[in-house]
Amino acid sequence: MSEFNIGMLFVAGTLALLLSGMSVAFALGVISLLFMVIFMPPALILTIPETLYGGLDNFTLLAIPLFILMGESIGRTRASVDLYESAYRWLSKLPGGLGIANVVGCAIFAAMCGSSTATAAAIGSMGIPEMKKRGYSGGLAGGLIAAGGTLGILIPPSITFILYGIVSEQSIGKLFIAGIIPGILLAALFALWVAFKAGRDDKRVMHRGGADAAHLRTQQQMFTWRERFESLPRLVPFAIIIFIVMVALYGGFATPSEVAGIGALSTLVMVILVYRCYRWSQLGPILLSTAKESCMLMMIIAMSFLYSNVMSYLHISQSATHWMVGLEMSRWEFLFWIDVLIVVLGFFLPPVAIILFITPVILPALQAHGFDLVWFGVQMTILMEAGLIHPPLGLNLFVIQGIAPEIPLKELLWGVTPFIVIIMLFIVLTCVYPQIVLWLPNHM
Repeated sequence: MSEFNIGMLFVAGTLALLLSGMSVAFALGVISLLFMVIFMPPALILTIPETLYGGLDNFTLLAIPLFILMGESIGRTRASVDLYESAYRWLSKLPGGLGIANVVGCAIFAAMCGSSTATAAAIGSMGIPEMKKRGYSGGLAGGLIAAGGTLGILIPPSITFILYGIVSEQSIGKLFIAGIIPGILLAALFALWVAFKAGRDDKRVMHRGGADAAHLRTQQQMFTWRERFESLPRLVPFAIIIFIVMVALYGGFATPSEVAGIGALSTLVMVILVYRCYRWSQLGPILLSTAKESCMLMMIIAMSFLYSNVMSYLHISQSATHWMVGLEMSRWEFLFWIDVLIVVLGFFLPPVAIILFITPVILPALQAHGFDLVWFGVQMTILMEAGLIHPPLGLNLFVIQGIAPEIPLKELLWGVTPFIVIIMLFIVLTCVYPQIVLWLPNHM
């Protein structure tokens, strides 16, 4: 059988297993083992344990469970509540102030955990009921939290950047730095849309008058300057942790893995000392959830190394690279179709699977076309953000449905659509002005 046919069969088999509902780790492992048995010497099967261990024997991977521990420590204690309430007190006077507070809460939480679904779950469980109580439509409230949660994989520290950096052999610290400006700008664009939409909805309600307008006026909450300053001590622990992590990482004092250890320890100390979360009944769920999610990701990563080895041995990745480089396209046409591929895969696969599935194949071709791999890593992450909030997979949509089952899926999809449009327009902006991504890493 030709290399082309083997490659097509390999890709089709992988997609079939992934779409069947099988977990990503087992799908990659099963298809790899099947092709090893059929197309590779039997002796190579004995190298599977060595391949899996060798893939995981990477100090950088230690950052993943530690960053997950940071997110779980905040999300399962009152820390996330204090973060959200403090942001709301300072932003309540702005049009759509409550919605903007949710965006800010998502951005800060994302900067401390690196997980999209954890961000959406932690902020959404508080934000959606409050927004609905104050007159926000279910679609806007749910769509805002779903989209704000996607900032978790863009604003550093990001688990997605760690995986991409390992697969592409790019500096994880440089990827973290490159995600800062795009993350802040995208959060600002989300906030601007929320302010515009909420302000317009409020004007319509007030213009109609009647019971709805009276209800809206009673639900609008204003805080005095004293009440705002009283909330600042709640933000101090978060500010200290973020400051320590940023200085350690971007000051060159520690590697990403060491920074993850510093952040995880600082967060645990905070929840123990500040929030009195020291009993096993409180710490146990945090540690157990961290272990479960970390094991899941490590299984996926281990199987992805086996998957890549099989692709390389069967010359699937090399043949695909030569074919893509040989296509008669300009560099921007090539990038367009790669972006379309990522968007299409986002309909069915989570970001981790997309990175491990296609990155080894497309990166050599991208380099041949002269694209900066750090820049592409950020763009790929932004595209995968859209995949987290568009059907049919849309992990964040499932999170919102679990938090607020009373919001109909149709209404939620309409609410999240403007944020998808914003993400796509932002992708175009990073293509026209690549320095949005590259300016900061090039100057540090």
